[in-house]
Amino acid sequence: MAIICRPMRPKDVADCVATVAGHAALVARYGDTLNSLRSVWLSLLGREAFRAYVYKDVEGSNSRIVGVGCSAIVCSDFHRDAKTPPFFWIGPELTRRVRDGRSPLLSDKQVREANSNRGVNVAIWEGATHVREMDRIDLWNSFLGTFIELHRGFLLNEIVGNGFTTGTLAAVLRAGYLLVNVDGKYTDKVNGNIHEIISEPHAVGLTRELAPSRAGTWASSLFVYQAPIFGFSASEQRLLVAALRGGTDEDLSDELGISLSAVKKAWQSIYERVSACDPELVPAPHMTDAGAFERGKMKKQRLIAYLRDHPEELRPAAE
Repeated sequence: MAIICRPMRPKDVADCVATVAGHAALVARYGDTLNSLRSVWLSLLGREAFRAYVYKDVEGSNSRIVGVGCSAIVCSDFHRDAKTPPFFWIGPELTRRVRDGRSPLLSDKQVREANSNRGVNVAIWEGATHVREMDRIDLWNSFLGTFIELHRGFLLNEIVGNGFTTGTLAAVLRAGYLLVNVDGKYTDKVNGNIHEIISEPHAVGLTRELAPSRAGTWASSLFVYQAPIFGFSASEQRLLVAALRGGTDEDLSDELGISLSAVKKAWQSIYERVSACDPELVPAPHMTDAGAFERGKMKKQRLIAYLRDHPEELRPAAE
């Protein structure tokens, strides 16, 4: 068995909502908004501000969804509300506001502009495993790794979340996040036991200003930022993000819903853009040479390796 992670697709949403509905505590938190969760998530798929992934357990040719995780890039007013007592459950409140036409999620244009200038605020919407898979260490490690992968490289102002289990809240605090106290301020002091904290709405997070004080934690690493240099277009970024997960050009064509010739044309555009900024990163092969194809593969591998270390190149930016 192995855990794989990929973006949420429309056909996944019903199973993802069922995963949430399998937990009595989550059902109690969502209340009647749980009935709206499927339509709300479906309406947000493909938005820059909605980052949703599914976790699948794969064994041979069989696979099944065992977890769902999603976050939202939201306006600063929502973050202020989430940190102001009395606290509320963030996932249900996001669902309610989107359902009622009061969505705090930024538009695609707003995400691009914010990430290029003043920075973005992230709210953790949901992170739920299938009720029978809650003790799987490999699954929780995948949750952590994916969250870092999805948010590293943004110009982050703040991350806030809640709704954790006893074990996950303890892990989140060890990872460098801070609790919000009754005065709406971040603190590293935990008053009461963790079981009592998670039984009621609360808030946990970190800001860009506080991140240096948590140096050495993975939470603080999310706030390390440098500006992109290549300026990839949105369509080029989508192809590169998919390429990071592996697969051939044929796989990319299928996943992105574009022709194989369009994939190859996109690669050519990407290489030209990168070469203009850094000729040594992807030197152009001489197509008449016998080894040109192998050098072409190496060029792609070098670019992918570079992008793994420079995720800012794949984040939305003003064009």
